[in-house]
Amino acid sequence: MAASMVTVENAVPIVGVRPVSPVQPSGVQVKTRAAILRERNQPWSVEEIELDPPKAGEVLVKLVATGMCHSDEHLVTGDLAGATPELPLIGGHEGSGVVVEVGDGVSWLEPGDHVVFGFVPSCGKCLYCAEGRSNLCDNAMYFAAGMQLDGSARHHGVGGEDLALMCLLGTFAEHTVVNESSCVKIDKQWPLDKACLLGCGVVTGWGSAVYAADVKPGDYVAVVGLGGIGANAVQGAKMAGARVVASIDPVEWKHEMAIKFGATHTYSSMTEAIGDLENATWNRGYDKVIMATGLGNGDQIGEAFWLAGKGSKIVITNLHSMADQTISLPTTLFTLFEKQLVGTMFGSGNIRKDVPRLFELYTQGQLNLDDLITNTYTLDQINDGFEAMRNGKNIRGVIIFD
Repeated sequence: MAASMVTVENAVPIVGVRPVSPVQPSGVQVKTRAAILRERNQPWSVEEIELDPPKAGEVLVKLVATGMCHSDEHLVTGDLAGATPELPLIGGHEGSGVVVEVGDGVSWLEPGDHVVFGFVPSCGKCLYCAEGRSNLCDNAMYFAAGMQLDGSARHHGVGGEDLALMCLLGTFAEHTVVNESSCVKIDKQWPLDKACLLGCGVVTGWGSAVYAADVKPGDYVAVVGLGGIGANAVQGAKMAGARVVASIDPVEWKHEMAIKFGATHTYSSMTEAIGDLENATWNRGYDKVIMATGLGNGDQIGEAFWLAGKGSKIVITNLHSMADQTISLPTTLFTLFEKQLVGTMFGSGNIRKDVPRLFELYTQGQLNLDDLITNTYTLDQINDGFEAMRNGKNIRGVIIFD
């Protein structure tokens, strides 16, 4: 079975893919390739796998593009041990592609549809989805198991062993089977190479500013870290009307990129930014501080406290090691200065609302997705892409599938 090919080369808003002919369901196992993590702190292994057909409520998707997020690197290092599946595991949670086959009961998707995966599923039925907080959907409880929602696997190694999935998705694969609750259908004319970014980094960063931080016109905003999330937090703060948007990152070439995304000030460290508070914020401190580094730690949050002014909000978007359980802060000043420390999952966004809305902003030239993609790779070059990320050479590396 093979889906019609989708081209993403030289993709532009609205026009970027060829029409895709629907593929008839086959109900048979598919052989495909995926990047598998078999041991901690070891390279990704690109291998042939066997993929079962989708069951009820599931869809088979041919991937077109997938982003390489720092959260996948946390799988390699073991920073999220205990909250992520046991190995072996197929990585990737930021993807887009074309539906090949749908399981029983899936009525709103059909072969040929273009989809973006939300790394947090949205069942639409649990308490949090009903409250409009789908970023906290109860289906995310299955992340640690890494299997389908019924507890079984669709992805298998050639030796027959079950393979777990990052965020129930496993987008480091040419094909994958996912639950329909993880899919967002998009316009077939939208370029799928850009669309993959909306599955994690764009919504997470933009939402961290617009929703979690609740940036208002005239606010002073600092974003710590300029990767795939931080760049979009800068864009979100700018679009929300911030008076000052400071980007803080030690990598020098990212300072110029931060200006492209809307930053008004750039710094190499929080210490440097604190030393310039009088110039940047009239010595008031920042109203909102968004933490978006690759791996957070308690000391960074301590610094962010002094970067933030009275009545401020410090938003923790980035992940910390599960072993990092200590933050040293002058807690009395939280009361006296009315500072707030809040966490956010997926930027407190909603995939069904925010993925299409942000893509529309892109097609109107208001949201910059093009400059987020620093380099593209093939699946076989996945380890090169992560090495570039570790060395600060990428804002976002994207794997393009043939």
